[in-house]
Amino acid sequence: MPPSEETASIGLLAPLKDSTFRSIFFASQLSSLGWLMQTVALSWLMATVSTSDVMVALVQGSSTLPAFFLAVFVGAIADNYSRRMVMIVGRILMMAASAMLTILMAFGVTDPWMILSFSFLDGCGIALSDPAWRASLGDMLERRHLPSAVTLLNVGFNTVHSIGPALGGLIVAVFGPLVTFALSTLGFVAPLTALWRNKWIVQASPLPREALMTAIYDGLRFTAISAEIKATIVRGTLFGLAGTSMLALLPLVARHLLKGGPIDYGILMGGFGAGALVAGLANPSLRRTCAQELLIVLACAACAACAFALSLTSSLFVATACLASGGAGWVTGWSGFGVNVQLASPRWVVGRTISIYSAFTYGGIAAGSWLWEAIAEKHSLSMALACSAAASLAVAVLGLKLPISNRLESELDASDGFDAPVPALDLKPRSGPILVTTEYAIAEENAVLFLEIMRRRRHVQSRVGARQWMLTRDVQQPSRWLETFRTPTWTDFHRLHHRLTAADKRLADELKGLSAACNLPRTTILVERPTVARKSPPVPYVSQK
Repeated sequence: MPPSEETASIGLLAPLKDSTFRSIFFASQLSSLGWLMQTVALSWLMATVSTSDVMVALVQGSSTLPAFFLAVFVGAIADNYSRRMVMIVGRILMMAASAMLTILMAFGVTDPWMILSFSFLDGCGIALSDPAWRASLGDMLERRHLPSAVTLLNVGFNTVHSIGPALGGLIVAVFGPLVTFALSTLGFVAPLTALWRNKWIVQASPLPREALMTAIYDGLRFTAISAEIKATIVRGTLFGLAGTSMLALLPLVARHLLKGGPIDYGILMGGFGAGALVAGLANPSLRRTCAQELLIVLACAACAACAFALSLTSSLFVATACLASGGAGWVTGWSGFGVNVQLASPRWVVGRTISIYSAFTYGGIAAGSWLWEAIAEKHSLSMALACSAAASLAVAVLGLKLPISNRLESELDASDGFDAPVPALDLKPRSGPILVTTEYAIAEENAVLFLEIMRRRRHVQSRVGARQWMLTRDVQQPSRWLETFRTPTWTDFHRLHHRLTAADKRLADELKGLSAACNLPRTTILVERPTVARKSPPVPYVSQK
């Protein structure tokens, strides 16, 4: 069986055969359930201690904003430190915040700003642990299992989000917020225990850890250069903005369009969750038979049909069936985007690309929630849902310009075999900047092909860390070409070559084939030295008598 077919034919539950993934996955679902229950309890508590609607709304915002603002930083941390330890620190932060909130609540301390502070700390813990968890999938599992693992995470997320708020509301109503906080704290212990007991092998880098700002720069640069990831981020952000009306406006749909109450809302959420579960189970088969772009289009169409039907119906049964379709589209879309980011990212940068992708998509969902609620308030609920449906169809049409590839396997893993040059100078790891020049002798008849290869080479070199890449031609000897680029330090020069893939290195062989046998490419490595004169020490003043 070809590798691509083998990847596509793996079932949804195949990653659960790995004991490490299975343990952390189920513990994370329990933790997510506790976090959702706590969020409901916090919102209820804020509503009882504060008369400001803004303060109540800030409870949700304070827990989600860290994931947006800290994304790039936590992604760089996840790629430069032990991802397992980063996850443990994030989980400890969440558990500590929840435990302290429970203790203060037990002593009757219920200040509104205290509630927001601990909600914010919870959000910081999630922002720290979630990118490391998703980036660790490629460390725990074989690459062919990644699509199923990403789909499992999305199915689990939407299933828990379907029952978590309802369960939290029930516990708050029967036992009160204090019991809810205590149960949530116990829920945070589960993933922490699973992480402490399970370890997985991660290939260590032979190079020292990157500086944080350099790591952030490299992550942003790689994301900006990768056409696949950029297309995924744009489509994912707009997909979240357009499709979130199904969930953001659902309480209003239950109350105003269906004339129902909390039970009806719970039924609608159950329909959404059931659709998400069915789509998740069918996802491996769909990936085997359909191109990824077609699945994204179908997902957009399902979300659009759900939103449009909700704007017209007053039947609970019809609305639940529509939400099952919407849930199926929601999971199918997010699974496709998530898989594409995972497979389009090499291991050295996957934490950063996932974080950047998550920041934009969370931002899109937040902006969409505000947008559709504003339209519903200013015009009507039906108009907001209809506009959302039209926006989802526009995201599908955008695929003509920014298609999502059907990437099933990747050649982005770094290859072995870099023979580091031995410098005659006493270079330190932080010596630099380093200037690399390669001279080529290219006949005129090969100039067009040479430029095409160099276009690809520029993309490759820039993606892995080359800066100020430039190609120049000698005006007096037209056959002489010069490629130049810089790296900040001697270590960054080594890091660049360790990130090159086998496909990247084949470009060098192609360039050798274009060069004359007596004029093979010749590379020179130089270190820049400052030419500004140092200041002379001050001459001491001697008094003259």
